[in-house]
Amino acid sequence: MGERKFDMSIEQTVTDDIDRLLDVLPLRARDLLVGHPRLDELLEVVIDLGRPMEARFAGGFEYLGGQQATMEDIDFVVAHVGAFDRDNRAGIERTLHRISAIPNRVGRIVGLTCRVGRAVFGTIDIIRDVIETGRNILLVGRPGVGKTTKLREIARVLADEFDKRVIVVDTNNEIAGDGDIPHPAIGRARRMQVPNTMQQHDVMIEAVENHMPEVIVIDEIGTDADAAAARTIAERGVQLIGTAHGNNLENLMSNPTLSDLIGGIQAVTLGDEEARRRRTQKTVLERKAPPTFDTLIEIETIDRLAIHGDVAETVDLLLLDQEVTAEVRERGPDGSVQAALRSGKLAGSSLRLPGSPRAEAAGRDEDDDDSAELRRELRSAAAQPGITRIHARGVSPRKLERALRELRLPAVATDDPRAANMIVTLMGDHGDRHPGDRDPEIGSAAQVISVRSNTYGQIYEALRAAFGSEDTAREQFALKELQEAARRAQATGDGVELLPQNAYVRRLQHEMAAKLHVQTKSVGRDPRRRVKVYPA
Repeated sequence: MGERKFDMSIEQTVTDDIDRLLDVLPLRARDLLVGHPRLDELLEVVIDLGRPMEARFAGGFEYLGGQQATMEDIDFVVAHVGAFDRDNRAGIERTLHRISAIPNRVGRIVGLTCRVGRAVFGTIDIIRDVIETGRNILLVGRPGVGKTTKLREIARVLADEFDKRVIVVDTNNEIAGDGDIPHPAIGRARRMQVPNTMQQHDVMIEAVENHMPEVIVIDEIGTDADAAAARTIAERGVQLIGTAHGNNLENLMSNPTLSDLIGGIQAVTLGDEEARRRRTQKTVLERKAPPTFDTLIEIETIDRLAIHGDVAETVDLLLLDQEVTAEVRERGPDGSVQAALRSGKLAGSSLRLPGSPRAEAAGRDEDDDDSAELRRELRSAAAQPGITRIHARGVSPRKLERALRELRLPAVATDDPRAANMIVTLMGDHGDRHPGDRDPEIGSAAQVISVRSNTYGQIYEALRAAFGSEDTAREQFALKELQEAARRAQATGDGVELLPQNAYVRRLQHEMAAKLHVQTKSVGRDPRRRVKVYPA
């Protein structure tokens, strides 16, 4: 694929308050670092009892003298920093530096990692167009690659340049620094501190319920509760930008805790007819639900990253063992950004079911006996009354099936155009003419639904519009159910669970609950995911 070149000449500036960190170090370490030729590249200073102190840089380390660190050296640092929390972390007020402690068995600190915190202004110009879309964005990458640095800059840009109400949920003060006054690097964004990681999900929900943000910024989503809170926030229409542990998308798919962020993975047993139609084994892996995050960015280095613009489609293709395409952007020495497309398959085999016959199925003839038998079965099924049979023509059958499943419409997909009474096709394929005038295989009574592009969103919205009456009726029922539940919750003081709904309807329920001044959260997993109503 060809490359694109972005004209991004925004100059990056770095603020590190390095003198504040040097002031808390033992005098002999400080003297060796002041004026050091690589001071701007310093990552951290390590002090371990009975070992020489180390200065670690991006390309290696060096000892700070040959003397071993003493307990007096460690006590000097501890006395000059803030109190350590239950996660053994402390900071220097109004800076981004972090001091992490290693205690012994009786709680005495015997090791310290003094990490340099830097605010880099201009680092997100490489993904600025992605941030501006308003979509939910997840950043992943190895530790130290710059996820938190980019997250901090994203919060500042959205708050200062786009005038959005931004709340930073700051666990361990990683994003906005130590102390009660946040670091200027987050601009006008507000910061909510999290006492410890086990309370992070509660603060995430509290931020939405109490402070009406337009954007939530969260670092290191790492537990089931965090993932559930993130989904609830996304369903309420708040833009969510966060980071998660993992180097790439495949890591998240293999992680049972974090896979919910990208829709979750489940094993599904297909019927004989469906297995033959898909040309696969009867037990397959599928995505369970719409992903919490629409876009995923893999940060490979501080100046190189890969963007998956449609997480749902990418996960579906990976589960089908098909190639996926990511946009790779890299900033060169002159500040310009080159962009190119990169394609590939799932690197590991951890998500493939044993004995998968995909390769053999891919090589079968389309006109073999199984295919002919399947077409006969589909034509027979087309005679069932009350069910709309939809044929995908020029668009992805899998995306059509997914939209039908998530919208819960009274319809089935068929690969036989003659059995269909509705055709979903790309705009322009048939123009204003009836499809029967162009293609004799399509029935004359078939309704044509045109979409602008072969994307899940286009297909989803087209089906919603086509089945508007049923869809509207279901939404009205769900909102009436929410109103009744709100009255019951206020009267009894207890929580009330509603019937399971798809993500779109749940979002409508959350929005109405806010107007009725009751609290809500989504519970359970798809397809049984539902809203629970609590009194204010």
